Amino acid sequence: MNHNDKIKKRDIVSFMVLAVSLLMINFIFSFYFFRLDLTSEKRYTLSPYTKEFLKNVDDIVYFKIYLSGELPPEFNKLKKEVKEMLDEMRIINDNIQYEFVDINSIGNKEDIKNLEKQLYDKGIVPEQVVEKKQNKTSESLIWPGAIVSYKGKETVWQIFSRQLGFTPQENINHAISEIEYNICNAINKLKRKKRPEISFVEGHHELDTLRLYDYIRALSEEYNVSRIKINHKLYALKGLDAIVIAKPDTFIDEKDKFIIDQFIMKGGKVLWLIDPVQLNMDSFRLKGYSLALNNETNLEDMLFRYGVRLNPDLIQDLQCAAIPINVGFSKGQPNFKMFPWIFYPLIMPTSSHPIVKNLDLIKTEFVSTIDTLSTSGIKKTILLMSSKNTRVTPVPLRVSLAITQFRLKESAFNHGPKPIAVLLEGTFKSLYANRIPSVIMEDSTIQFKDISVPNKMIVVSDGDIAKNDFNRTTNVIYPLGYDKYTNQTFANKQFLLNCMNYLLDESGLIQLRNREVKLRLLDVKKVSLQKTKWQIYNVLLPPSLLTLFVLIQHYIRRRKYSVKNL
Repeated sequence: MNHNDKIKKRDIVSFMVLAVSLLMINFIFSFYFFRLDLTSEKRYTLSPYTKEFLKNVDDIVYFKIYLSGELPPEFNKLKKEVKEMLDEMRIINDNIQYEFVDINSIGNKEDIKNLEKQLYDKGIVPEQVVEKKQNKTSESLIWPGAIVSYKGKETVWQIFSRQLGFTPQENINHAISEIEYNICNAINKLKRKKRPEISFVEGHHELDTLRLYDYIRALSEEYNVSRIKINHKLYALKGLDAIVIAKPDTFIDEKDKFIIDQFIMKGGKVLWLIDPVQLNMDSFRLKGYSLALNNETNLEDMLFRYGVRLNPDLIQDLQCAAIPINVGFSKGQPNFKMFPWIFYPLIMPTSSHPIVKNLDLIKTEFVSTIDTLSTSGIKKTILLMSSKNTRVTPVPLRVSLAITQFRLKESAFNHGPKPIAVLLEGTFKSLYANRIPSVIMEDSTIQFKDISVPNKMIVVSDGDIAKNDFNRTTNVIYPLGYDKYTNQTFANKQFLLNCMNYLLDESGLIQLRNREVKLRLLDVKKVSLQKTKWQIYNVLLPPSLLTLFVLIQHYIRRRKYSVKNL
């Protein structure tokens, strides 16, 4: 056997050994899964909470995902992220199963239409996508949502929701950052054996069921919801996990306050939606003006003890909603035009707290400022603030539509951002500590507590934030946050749902909303200007490099064997 044959045989043996080794390594690692997450925010790494949570899923959770078919590039990116997250979770627990369904491929137009109606009725909101390619514009409807089922129960996961004021890339980024939380939240809803009990307190002219309809309906998807009158009954709130006090406008007496106070001391959660100021809205609608006065609810000392003060003033904000005003008559019909209404601030959340993170604008009406107080044992977190272009006016104040006819100077709105929603967490001191006779303190039926267990509550200085509108003529109830004049839907409902989810979330699930995902986006301007150059690079550079590599390899081999033959 000559020298060349030996070299050839050695090369073949080396190749066979390498091939067999690679096949063995591939076979062994097919039973294991791992990947290195080199992203700074660890976007491909499940949190310790999620890993522990998934281990306790004891039956198949099936995700039927309708984000499929011919999708724009950004939604393909979102679909890929959803798939990768579910694959990652399946490594922890193979009870996580899924399929992607392309609606447009299920049958004829009638079948597609019926399925779309079913999805909409279940709560999946479609997305109208407009794509512009050179001189062509195309529109398509996609369904970025999923039906999640577990042990015969179903819930909906809205994978993507467009938010006003954000770019398409930012909206996709928000959706990606919440994939892990939304998947765990959907499973948690289905796994929950006992639904928490929530009640809306009534009897003090709070918002009625019609005005709270959409918020109650949304809460009912996860909780048992009721309405209750305390009426001095000591055990009226027994068995409840949380209460909502939504816009009372009459005096709440000490007996009812005592019952609420002791509910808090024993661990009950409260969402306070309080108007420190009230207006006669009938007078306002008929005459175009009304007098804003202090709303005497008798809750001031109670909230002061817990760590906040609601001020009798009104915020006027240049970042505000618009209202229709009749500017005259045309052919006997009123001529309405939209004008900015500075008494309806639009709040853009800026906090990174999971309650408000990534939320869209929130609409408020006749909202007041909140001061936080130095209260030991209580942590205060500002959730919502007005914009920097704010003016605060104490009451009494004459509020008139005539203000819309004047040009507003930005320099007059210089009071800066003002808090309007605060989260309080810690150990609260009872309003009635050292104030009640010993016979009540020692009564075993009352079980008075002067210091609470670790607890939390949220205070918002606007009751209308939870109010949905309705059409008195057609009896149509509009969604919470929907503005019938501009056809915009603000994030009121999601904010209030997040508030309740946080208050009742003992497991810390909502903390997953703190995850931040960064998209490394291309510079659109540079792409447009340098498109041709980079196309040439992409076409010519790879084959040029390959040709250069082949020439160098050929030169090296030629030198090597020519020297040996000598």
